[in-house]
Amino acid sequence: MEIPFWILLPFIAMLLCIAIAPLVIEKRWEKNLNKFCVSMVLGSIVAIWMVANNTAENQFTHKLIHQMVYDYIPFILLLTALFVVTGGIKVNGDIQATPKVNTFMLAIGFVLASLMGTTGAAMLLIRPLIATNSQRKYTTHTILFFIAIVANCGGLLTPLGDPPLFLLYLRGAEFTWFTSLIPVWAFVGICLLVIYYFLDSYYYKKREALGNLIEDAANITPISFGGLINLCWLLAVIMSVMFINSGYIPAMGEEHAPFYIKLLREFVLIAIIILSLVTTKKSVREANHFSWEPIVEVAVLFVGIFATMTPALIYLNTNAASMGLTEPWQFYYSTGLLSSFLDNAPTAVAFHSVATGLPVAEGVPVVAGIQEVLLKVIAVASVFFGAMTYIGNGPNFMVKAIAERSGVPMPSFFGYICKFSLVVLLPLYIIAQIIFF
Repeated sequence: MEIPFWILLPFIAMLLCIAIAPLVIEKRWEKNLNKFCVSMVLGSIVAIWMVANNTAENQFTHKLIHQMVYDYIPFILLLTALFVVTGGIKVNGDIQATPKVNTFMLAIGFVLASLMGTTGAAMLLIRPLIATNSQRKYTTHTILFFIAIVANCGGLLTPLGDPPLFLLYLRGAEFTWFTSLIPVWAFVGICLLVIYYFLDSYYYKKREALGNLIEDAANITPISFGGLINLCWLLAVIMSVMFINSGYIPAMGEEHAPFYIKLLREFVLIAIIILSLVTTKKSVREANHFSWEPIVEVAVLFVGIFATMTPALIYLNTNAASMGLTEPWQFYYSTGLLSSFLDNAPTAVAFHSVATGLPVAEGVPVVAGIQEVLLKVIAVASVFFGAMTYIGNGPNFMVKAIAERSGVPMPSFFGYICKFSLVVLLPLYIIAQIIFF
């Protein structure tokens, strides 16, 4: 049975709500209950249609259940585990905010993003970075580069790094396959760090008042850490994703395996979440301003996204050959464009579905059911272009909000695009495409 185009409208509406609602109905959209209602209404429309039109041939009901149980649940539990574990690690201190120190902190975040996720690395380092630069006047550029380097581009090398990569991992890309992206990851990261260093040096030497620099040098607090037990739980999360899968436990990949076998990794992640909560001092999470609200927001939004995108994925797979997307550069910019203004996780899955519908010539390397080069460009574009706007990736708005609450002036939605992403990021991403793809 062909998927009618109208049943894709709830998915489009869901993504448009995420993109537009924060701009036009900010106060109402802040409430997670309102987000949940939108997800339930749009998701129910799709679920009812798929169940009503289920046949032995199309198996819509089976595909919907598989999407929610074996894609959504692993997705949200991994994010929750990373959120809880990294939220229990506290970094204290205020060191001198020289360009070298700031660049070093961004470089650390860039590396950590692939190990603890862009959200985890961003939440771990944003407050120490702001505290370090609290005596300086010109700090907006530091936060902008932090969003690009730590909250987005750094998370390219493992499925833990960014949600779209984990969804590609669930579709068959091995954990270690993502390390094949090291060249483009290093190129973009080093370029951003070098650009930032020279820009921050200009502000530090030419624009900052001498009094600010003297005050910054006088107010030094040594770096200290709290909640280090969570490093053990972070390692446990990494090991769980690496080794608890069908590659090491074949029973998990069997079609008729019990759900508790198929979801074994998720049960382990639940145990890690509980252990992190039990073993971390309450004072550490309070100092981190830990709150369940951000992860609840992700959960209620993505339950709607995963439900509504089920027929969209079927439609894209069925009609892939007629969409005109065949070349790597076409996938790169198409994935990048949508990842900039919509959420990058469903965007990556959507273009993976398009790629699965394309013919593969004999001898062409295939990973996760598609040409390897197409998987590379989808992964890279979905992660990198998430930094193009505040709404491209979840941590972007979180970092912006924390910075503004700390007194750092941040550009508007369109100001961010015009003054930063179009000027700094887009040219670099184009150069990366020309060199690597």
